[in-house]
Amino acid sequence: MSGIEAQDQSTLTKRLTPIGIQTPVQIVDTDGLFKMHTSGLDNIKDNFKNLLLTNHGERVGLYDFGANLKALVFDLGKEDFDSIAIKQISTAVKKYMPFIDLQTFEPFNDPTTERTLAQVGIRIKYAIPKINVTEQFIEVILHAGG
Repeated sequence: MSGIEAQDQSTLTKRLTPIGIQTPVQIVDTDGLFKMHTSGLDNIKDNFKNLLLTNHGERVGLYDFGANLKALVFDLGKEDFDSIAIKQISTAVKKYMPFIDLQTFEPFNDPTTERTLAQVGIRIKYAIPKINVTEQFIEVILHAGG
C-alpha cells in the first residue's frame, strides 16, 4: 500500500458515521445531501426538541405525535398552564421517547422579543439513565400572533 492509499484509508476510518438528519434541515455541498448528526446525544436532543415543538396533526401518519403546546401559548399566566403543559409533555415523552427521564420544568418569558407576539419559553431538565447521561437542558420558545 502506498503512502497516499494509507492516508486515504486513515481518513475513511476517522470519518464519523451519520445517525440522523439535523434540524432544521440544511443542504450540504459535500459528503451527502443533508447535514447529519454524528453524536447520539445530539440526535436525541434534536428529536426531543422536535417532539416538543410538534403539534397534533402536523406529523403525517402519527396524528398524536408531539406535545401539542401551541394551543397553550395564550394561556400563559393562567393558574393551570404549568400543569397542563407538564402533562402534555409527559404524555408525549412516555409514548415516543420513554428513555428520557423528565426532571424539572420551568416556563419563562423572553423580554427581548416583540410585544405583539404571545409567547412562552419552556426550560426542561432531563436525563437519559440508560446511557448514563444526567443534567441535560433544553429550551423551546413557542410563538403565536396576537
